[in-house]
Order: sequence, then C-alpha cells, then structure tokens
Amino acid sequence: MKLTRHTDYALRVLMFLALQKNDRLVTVSDIAEHFDVPRNHLVKIVHQLGQLGYVCTVRGKGGGMRLGRLAGSIGIGEVVRDVETTLEVVNCLQPECPLLPGCSLRGVLHEARDVFLGVLDKYTLADLMAHPRKMQTLLQWHPVNAV
Repeated sequence: MKLTRHTDYALRVLMFLALQKNDRLVTVSDIAEHFDVPRNHLVKIVHQLGQLGYVCTVRGKGGGMRLGRLAGSIGIGEVVRDVETTLEVVNCLQPECPLLPGCSLRGVLHEARDVFLGVLDKYTLADLMAHPRKMQTLLQWHPVNAV
C-alpha cells in the first residue's frame, strides 16, 4: 500500500510540531523550508489537520501553529485514516472487473490493508520522536526553545 504525498506531508508536519518545546509556535513557512515542500500545499494540509484537532493555529502577528493534542495521544494509524483520501488498495469498480463477483483477490488485499493499518495503530507521534536531537540535526532546526 502506498500513502499519498498529502498524508506523508501531514505526518511530517506533525513530527515537526512535536519537536517544539513549551508550545512554541511555528509557521507553515518554517516547515516548508525545512522539508523543501511547497508552502501552498502545506497550507491546505495544516488547515485539514486543524479541522481534525491535530493542530492548533494562532492567527495574527506572532501567530503560528502547535500540536493540538499531546504527541502520545496522536495515533499514526488514526492520522492516516483521517487524512488519506482512500484506503482501497485497488478499485475493482473502475473499470468494473469481470472477476468481481467471484474473486478472492479483493478480500486478500483488504486483509493486507488492515494489517498495514494495524501496524500503524501500534505507534503514536511520541514514538516517532524517540530521537529528537537527531531529527533537529537532519532538518537543520535548532531553535532556542527546541527539545
């Protein structure tokens, strides 16, 4: 199973926000710069993450965003389910497959998807942050208030 770039970037945003200490606010531009991701695309992702409660945004001068929940309460499988547009491994309906009424492949693929998501369900955002200093070095992100 392959996740969309949208989901990949959503997870990166959450990881970047989890690096912050003392609820430090960061901007979309900060994240775009450190991941070399288009800012316009991140704006849409951050908006969605805000609607879902993963991110808290503060408008105005000095504004930015921070995690909306504790990193330990944000499940990776939950984020993927909320952000990914489809979790279907294959679409048997477009074009409609003539094997559909009697095919076992679809069930096997659904089982594989469920196992994939089951593995993601074992981890939280906090689990991904086991080595924050290494991540900061890789991202060249060394703010005064960082972990």
